[in-house]
Amino acid sequence: ITNTIDHLNIWKANKHKIYIKGHYTDVHGLPCIERIVCSVDETPEAIPTTIRGTIPEWITGNFLRNGPGKFEIGNNKFNHWFDGMALLHQFKIAAGQVTYKSRFLGSDCYMANNEHRRIVVSEFGTVAMPDPCKNFFQRFLSRFEMPGSSDNDNVSFVTYKGDYYVSTETNFMHKVDPETLETKEKVNWRKFIAVNGATAHPHTDPDGTTYNMGNSYTAKGAFYNIIRVPSTKMSENLKETLEGATVVCSIPSLDKTRPSYYHSFAMSKNYIVFIEQPIKIDLLKIVTGKLTGKGIKDAVYWNPELETIFHLINKQTGMLNSVKYYAKAMSTFHQINAWEEDGFLVMDICAADDGKAINNYLIQNMRKSGEALDEVYNTMCRVFPRRFVLPLSVNSKTPYKQNLNTRHDSSATAIRIAMDKVFCTHENLHSEELHKYGGLEFPQINYAKYNTKPYRYFYGCGFRHLVGDTLIKMDLEGHKMKVWEHPGLYPSEPVFVPSPDATEEDDGVILSVVITPNKDKSTFLLILDAKTFDELGRAEVPVNIPYGFHGTFYSSYLQKTFTESK
Repeated sequence: ITNTIDHLNIWKANKHKIYIKGHYTDVHGLPCIERIVCSVDETPEAIPTTIRGTIPEWITGNFLRNGPGKFEIGNNKFNHWFDGMALLHQFKIAAGQVTYKSRFLGSDCYMANNEHRRIVVSEFGTVAMPDPCKNFFQRFLSRFEMPGSSDNDNVSFVTYKGDYYVSTETNFMHKVDPETLETKEKVNWRKFIAVNGATAHPHTDPDGTTYNMGNSYTAKGAFYNIIRVPSTKMSENLKETLEGATVVCSIPSLDKTRPSYYHSFAMSKNYIVFIEQPIKIDLLKIVTGKLTGKGIKDAVYWNPELETIFHLINKQTGMLNSVKYYAKAMSTFHQINAWEEDGFLVMDICAADDGKAINNYLIQNMRKSGEALDEVYNTMCRVFPRRFVLPLSVNSKTPYKQNLNTRHDSSATAIRIAMDKVFCTHENLHSEELHKYGGLEFPQINYAKYNTKPYRYFYGCGFRHLVGDTLIKMDLEGHKMKVWEHPGLYPSEPVFVPSPDATEEDDGVILSVVITPNKDKSTFLLILDAKTFDELGRAEVPVNIPYGFHGTFYSSYLQKTFTESK
């Protein structure tokens, strides 16, 4: 208990020192990465790549990536990295060879922007200006219109019932053909359930049932909704993949008009874990955005005085656990894994002690150089992997003011401080060595076999820059690390692909698209041996590719493996 109290007091004291100084690191001389956020042309027809080294012949399938690829429309420029028009990428791997193609998503906003040669649909950080062709009175009235949702799905590829979609965080997704990258249809979540959006990071059970989260806004305030999509289509004649989707639980926001922002959530075998964090969304500012000329970005803010709350929802019954698990103020965008063991739910996440980074990724910031670039980086809090251990059997007999975490291999704490309130502190899933690499984000695991189960390895990007500049393999046994790094190269999110004859957790390869902002047309697909982290080969692409967000690898073999892991 004394250690926990000391930990909290030190954190509170240091928190104020950090905010007064406003800097988390003291890095100097960061190289300019301006071309990472430059517009490119699409490559709709497959082109060959140049192979260096060896691409294992057992790798057969499509590595699909998503991210922004167009940052200007006519004379208008987008303000935020998240605003760029979605560009879909495919690396087709077969028989040791790789081809590449890309297409802009045929979204309504992309079509409308191109038709009018200006930005006509507002995005996260960019407000569309009134049509200059309208008269003054029409332009004035247009500022009182409710802002519409963008369908610029530039975050990730997701699957529901075997169909591929690209997604962002609004109520719109697009079904796409993973072979041609053609946009097939626009899908609105609101046609199936009463939500105003859904995350781009659903979780899937081995039987194919998929879970997601989405907000809804009612006269009673904001709610966080747990969504379940069944594994199969209800009828072969139905084209609607989301048919049968249901809201299994609705959680009222602690603040009715200022819900928390969340990018993803955690899932174990029996529970969904929703993390209500102190990154808040001012709904009034969003509603009045057109009138004030402010974007959604300006409505998102960090409140360090609030605590973080973990909500547990039973996946089968939809019941919300009456016990709430609290932690100090922190932000998290991506979770690593979660599982249940010996009466505990163990949850590993990537988290930071500050939540202001989302508003730092303005395009003008990413294009800075010299001291101005260093300043942007140094004012951003680093993200590190952490573990929380939540006791599942808290009842009237559970003692107060003592650590309920009895796992001998864990230094995390869970202390009951009120009837239905447990305060938790984390344990670090890393050694001091990770600080040299700027922390870790974009975590990935051997999802097909180890999601919701105890595991040993995870992979991610080190962040010694505004984007990933290293690839890291973390071994939870001893917190040992393996690192791939080359100066001037910026790898994207690592995706693990298991080998067909895998017997161990890390039998397979890591795929990552590596961006080279200081060298023209030299982006490449990198293949690492996941066990040794040695480079096996690379496929060099003779076109420029911007730094993207998330991707996935699909093959019929992997689908079979995932199903059998049930």
